[in-house]
Amino acid sequence: MPETSVSSPTRRRLLQALVLLPAAACWAPAALAQESRLPGTVLTLHAETGPHRLRVELARTLAERGRGLMERDTLAEDAGMLFLYDRRQPPRNGFWMYRTRIPLDIAFLDESGRILEIHRMTPCRAETAGACPVTRPASPYRAALEVNAGYFAERGIGPGDCVSWPGDAGSCRGPEQTVTTTSGQ
Repeated sequence: MPETSVSSPTRRRLLQALVLLPAAACWAPAALAQESRLPGTVLTLHAETGPHRLRVELARTLAERGRGLMERDTLAEDAGMLFLYDRRQPPRNGFWMYRTRIPLDIAFLDESGRILEIHRMTPCRAETAGACPVTRPASPYRAALEVNAGYFAERGIGPGDCVSWPGDAGSCRGPEQTVTTTSGQ
């Protein structure tokens, strides 16, 4: 029986495919960038309607906060992003929706985790970031929470309600909790 061998053009194609395989591996993470996630936690929104749990990604660095929820086509119903800052942010520091594809609500939080304001933000399809509107609160804030548009209203969550998460230093207490203090007077 004669020996079978792979023809030269077929062998060449196989070798080309093997050479291109590492390039495909480099392309895949870029294509799946939308799926990349930051470290996260579960936070609790304390409201009259009861506690609500939400899985959030934590954006702590300038780069993470700058990227936010850009380039994502969906956000799970019980998901969001919590933007954390080391110090209070002035009201002039706002949020934009450049390259963000999904409508969002944003809650600005004070040092204790209290919701100061909630705003609706719509996707911005402009070619440049500077052409997108900026959503700014009326007062300084320490954190901001982005969720799907309508999330807060659907659950009866509003200004004055409180947000807590593992490791926060806030004094958030929901209406269902009682804080007892003593006075030396």
